[in-house]
Amino acid sequence: MKKSFFLLLLAIVTVSLFAQAQLPEYHFASGNWLLSGERLYQNDARARLAKINIRVPQSGPMLYEFDARYESGAEDGHGGIGLHIFADSALNRASWGAGRSYLLWLNYDERPINRNIPRGLSAQVYRSYTNSRMDLVQSFDLNHYAGLLTEENLAYPIHFKILVDGNTGEVQIYDPTAKDVYYVLNVEVPSRGNWIALRTNGLKASFTR
Repeated sequence: MKKSFFLLLLAIVTVSLFAQAQLPEYHFASGNWLLSGERLYQNDARARLAKINIRVPQSGPMLYEFDARYESGAEDGHGGIGLHIFADSALNRASWGAGRSYLLWLNYDERPINRNIPRGLSAQVYRSYTNSRMDLVQSFDLNHYAGLLTEENLAYPIHFKILVDGNTGEVQIYDPTAKDVYYVLNVEVPSRGNWIALRTNGLKASFTR
């Protein structure tokens, strides 16, 4: 088992997880997860609520960075990946929400049920109140990036870089296609959290630091 994946989070104001004596606690809560070499795979394209919980103390400014690669499963016109941040608790089975937290979600859906979610490629921010209740906070149309969804491009990882200030609620989401370009939004992030949850919906994907 490699330590590199568990460097998924780096706290700007605290030490790197790599400097810790032990790997952080983690739980494969739902889906079919597998650590292979330096990559973490979610191998069940039918899992709608696939999730891995990772214990990471969070407070103040936090930097979340990881690479995600699409493996398969979106042939039915639907799939998504996302990250719960600043979660106060973790449920080690399938769940819609993740305690008190926020979910940053990248979504592809050709027939969205929610009329507030654009058809095609989009991103959403959800506020989670419990393991079964989440509200949509904001939704963003990303179809101007849809031209990048080619078979050739999907074979390469996408680098995600997200800066969240737990003191102010400011979120900076960096554009993976343009250096030093980021988008800003403001949410009521809890000042502290104990967990993150990496999750997928209806597709196979792999991740690494």
